[in-house]
Amino acid sequence: MMQRSLIFSSPNPISPHLSTPSPPPVNAVIPERNRWIAPSSFSQPSFIRFQNYQRTLPSLLCTAASDSVANQQQQMASQEEQDTRIAKISSVIRVIPDFPKPGIMFQDITTLLLDVGAFRDTIDLFVERYRGKDISVVAGVEARGFIFGPPIALAIGAKFVPMRKPNKLPGEVISEEYSLEYGTDKMEMHVGAVQAGERALIIDDLVATGGTLCAAIRLLERVGVHVVECACVIELPELKGRERLGKTPLFVLVSSST
Repeated sequence: MMQRSLIFSSPNPISPHLSTPSPPPVNAVIPERNRWIAPSSFSQPSFIRFQNYQRTLPSLLCTAASDSVANQQQQMASQEEQDTRIAKISSVIRVIPDFPKPGIMFQDITTLLLDVGAFRDTIDLFVERYRGKDISVVAGVEARGFIFGPPIALAIGAKFVPMRKPNKLPGEVISEEYSLEYGTDKMEMHVGAVQAGERALIIDDLVATGGTLCAAIRLLERVGVHVVECACVIELPELKGRERLGKTPLFVLVSSST
């Protein structure tokens, strides 16, 4: 049976030198040896002013506590909303046994693409993670990385770079060979598509053994690009693809196992 799990210094330093204390403001209440002395211009006795001062303190503390609780509730609500979205995404991904050959449990994302809400949530979750991270390149791995990569790139203000199979790109390319279960394959990228020093996100629909993601990382790093992270919708953790990525982090929405 298929099982899925959801992934998801002081600004004003104290001066070492003593300074002349400033005179108290007008109408200030001055503490002295456990007594409170009001300026002579005050009409109220000192003990009344002390009581008034005490009454104001708890309300300030309660306000601060209320703000803290409100912030925590907002964070919890945000996490619950995210979990709901991920659960929906997981539920609409179809699993087809024995495709493309016996023993393979194929993760079919076409059913995810048919669900407008789940597809939108998928893109939104990635955009929320990578917006404002100074990423200038979203590299999509052929072929399903081409589905998720472009809308993410547009939303975070990055360019989209396709990483293709051999003989698919018309211009001058650089290539990286990688191993498959039986034999090898190549991944190619246009020369000049990226520049040294740029920060890149690599996107694909699924990570299994991690071979294609490793090739994409090597291809970008060869030309001086810093790969910030790899991102996939689905991970098959029993195939240990994450371990092959080395120091490059991996972010996934849904972890699936048989």
